[in-house]
Amino acid sequence: MNPESFVSYQTEPGQYRHWALSFEGPVATLKADFAEDGGLRPGYKLKLNSYDLGVDIELHDAINRIRFEHPEVRSVVITSAKDKVFCSGANIFMLGLSSHAWKVNFCKFTNETRNGLEDSSAHSGLKFLAAVNGACAGGGYELALACDEILLVDDRSSAVSLPEVPLLGVLPGTGGLTRVTDKRRVRHDLADVFCTSAEGVRGQKAKDWRLVDGLAKPAEFGARVRERALALAAQSDRPEGAQGVALTPLQCTRSADPKLSPP
Repeated sequence: MNPESFVSYQTEPGQYRHWALSFEGPVATLKADFAEDGGLRPGYKLKLNSYDLGVDIELHDAINRIRFEHPEVRSVVITSAKDKVFCSGANIFMLGLSSHAWKVNFCKFTNETRNGLEDSSAHSGLKFLAAVNGACAGGGYELALACDEILLVDDRSSAVSLPEVPLLGVLPGTGGLTRVTDKRRVRHDLADVFCTSAEGVRGQKAKDWRLVDGLAKPAEFGARVRERALALAAQSDRPEGAQGVALTPLQCTRSADPKLSPP
């Protein structure tokens, strides 16, 4: 088996390179601080909080650990540790270096992480707040769309966007178009303008178009995030005094059997 073809999906918070997970009462916070030199494969840098499969492996692990190991948590804030950048989406250079099969499976896995947020909200009472404190583009906005609520910093520069069509000539690959129209009920004419504009939409217009749920000035942003996170936590039906389930590592072996090895 070629070791470069093997990807392990096992991790735990002590091994995270891209996310910082913290807890405060009923609220958990996931801060995106993607390590530029922490790409899963060589040949690209994760600049501007752009992500690859390794970033989403950690996100998937964090969400499931919160869901099953921490029943006291009722809401999760997803935000960024970087100044002026929330998430710029999937790393374009990574996609350019990847085979078609890798890109397909990358998109399938990232789709599952977003679906997992909504499943946790619907079936485990775990509510999600996207605290968008900077530029939020492509897959970054698709991550925010998977949350129950989106709060955008109103600093005259931070915008939400799905620029794949005007910049790359491809459709958003992680449910962006569907969630904009079917989940957030954005008018179709506004959705057409939004998805064909590279610069995105910010401030009051983003709220008026239903692209975000609320705005907050930079000086008020932290307090408003806390207020909304607690309000979402109050909507949760997570059972009081429940015992968490530890997600222990699986014992895995690698096989040289060609039937079990990737082509």
